[in-house]
Amino acid sequence: MEKVFELIQEMRKSRGWDKTDTLPILIKSVSVEAAELLETIQWDEENVDMQAVEGELADVLMYALSICIDNGWDVETIIRNKINNVYERYPEIEK
Repeated sequence: MEKVFELIQEMRKSRGWDKTDTLPILIKSVSVEAAELLETIQWDEENVDMQAVEGELADVLMYALSICIDNGWDVETIIRNKINNVYERYPEIEK
């Protein structure tokens, strides 16, 4: 994961975005890119352009990970915390 963070930061620094990105900008960007991800299946759920899905998903992930980078958040920790919260809020389905 550290290499991915380095790649993202290298790209942001090379474009000056590391200086201009704010939390509100990054949060809005996650939402915009998630909408673009949704557009990949909006009109045709049967013939999905997986390359487009991959590209838009990468955008969502890069913005989300940028939020983690800028705030010094450990991705594994925040995901584990959320999963634990889900386990507490939703009972296990009987098999």
